[in-house]
Amino acid sequence: MKKKRSGNSVDFARAAGSVGIAVFLSRILGLVREQVLATLFGASNQMDAFVVAFRIPNLLRDLFAEGALSSAFVTVFSEYDEQSSREETMRLVASVLAMLSVIVSIIVILGIVYSKEIVYLMAPEFQKVPGKIELTTTMTRIMFPFLLALSTASVFMGILNAKGNFFLPSMASAMFNISSIVVGGGLALYLPSHGVEGIIGMAIGTLVGGLAQMAIQLPPLMRIIEISHVVPQLRRFSIKSVVHHPGVKKVMKLMVPAIIGLSATQINIFVNTNFASRCPEGSVAWLNYSFRLILFPIGLFGVAISVVALPRFARKAANMDMKALGQAMVSSLELALVLTIPASIGLWVLSEEIVKLIFQRGHFHHYDTIMTAQALRFYSIGLFAYSCVKIVVPAFYAINDTKWPVAASFAAVAMNIVMVFTMLPLLQHRAIALSTSITIISNFLILASIFYKRIGGFPCKTLIKDCSKIVIASMIMGLVVTYLRRFINCDSGLMVEAVTILLVMAGGCGVYVILGHLMKITPLMDLESKIQKKME
Repeated sequence: MKKKRSGNSVDFARAAGSVGIAVFLSRILGLVREQVLATLFGASNQMDAFVVAFRIPNLLRDLFAEGALSSAFVTVFSEYDEQSSREETMRLVASVLAMLSVIVSIIVILGIVYSKEIVYLMAPEFQKVPGKIELTTTMTRIMFPFLLALSTASVFMGILNAKGNFFLPSMASAMFNISSIVVGGGLALYLPSHGVEGIIGMAIGTLVGGLAQMAIQLPPLMRIIEISHVVPQLRRFSIKSVVHHPGVKKVMKLMVPAIIGLSATQINIFVNTNFASRCPEGSVAWLNYSFRLILFPIGLFGVAISVVALPRFARKAANMDMKALGQAMVSSLELALVLTIPASIGLWVLSEEIVKLIFQRGHFHHYDTIMTAQALRFYSIGLFAYSCVKIVVPAFYAINDTKWPVAASFAAVAMNIVMVFTMLPLLQHRAIALSTSITIISNFLILASIFYKRIGGFPCKTLIKDCSKIVIASMIMGLVVTYLRRFINCDSGLMVEAVTILLVMAGGCGVYVILGHLMKITPLMDLESKIQKKME
């Protein structure tokens, strides 16, 4: 038994490692995609229009496809794969694909027909700029069908993940970025010579990227599912047979709570986009660029820790060991805090240098760098809370409690609307970034307090003590980085500037690690102990 467990651990670590590599590559390529957009279009009216046009189908993708649908389908497919016949499992796949194709196709058609009305609703202030509503509408119509491609891709990913194939599905989003860069960037340069605005090319590239994300998963999928079983089921498709299929019913039942929970986030994005459209030209783009930079550490720290923490939480909850669950929660939060608090301060201090290094070229000017950096600073305030929420919410799911995360999300939406409405006249686009951070911090504190009561408490004093040490060490690191940034020469060329910024970051990290050792910050001490054991 021990040997088997060890093997399973190795397999899990290998799978987690491959997913981590794929996610990291996807994040890098996503950043490159934003660099291409910044170079070609800066923070212009065209870029504002593209961000809103992309966001409209993307809201529905997050709501129906990659979040709710994928998780629900994996659960049901795994159950059928283990307990039912091959034919019944393939019937489930065919029924879900048929149901998905019909529902999403209807949504896509309605989205294309009513694109102009949706754009007016999402960004009403665009009508003040001649042609901006029309451009946004055109790109929305071009990109809407990518919702069907990504929804189908999420089912493919669910099947592959359930059968133990993790790397290629995780690489699918990287394929989306590659296609968007190559096709979109190429068309953006080619189309203006034929009297078509270049940004239209990026919209076409996005659609091709969605198709590529689906297509890359087909080869391994063909080796798993039997087309001879699936195709006849699709041919015999009828709404009645699909609606009454028990597996489809179960998928829909599991999707509903997830959709309700995710809808709060999508409403928040919709509201923030609406407010951003009321700000000066470029505001939507500045917020988009700055939040893309924030998503990078969230993906590396918050998502990674959440993926590792969830099985731990589930095991403790299954054994009704609430004390151990609380300790697991604290250790996970400490790990997130020890990584994200110094990252927040580093982003605040070096915001302009980072934005300039990554984006300032082509049509992205110095003024755009300043405006994006200001938004980045305010977003960085909530970085730790973003990561912590991704840990706390799965802990609620582990104890079969979904109502509190959903309630907290909708409370956060209401709070965000009030705060942005109040601060917008004074801070403009910065108000949206600041409100987002304050809202997510409040969301985390509320959820943590409720979870504390739900499980009968956890080592709160330990968490506060270590958090205090982390803040002190991070503040000192911030002062050191503030001093070292004087040596960054912004006119010395791209490579020299990049190396200098990396050296300043390395210096700050070195100071932080030394202080962590001297102050005996628990997560850093644990990491140091593990490294020493491996070296022995």
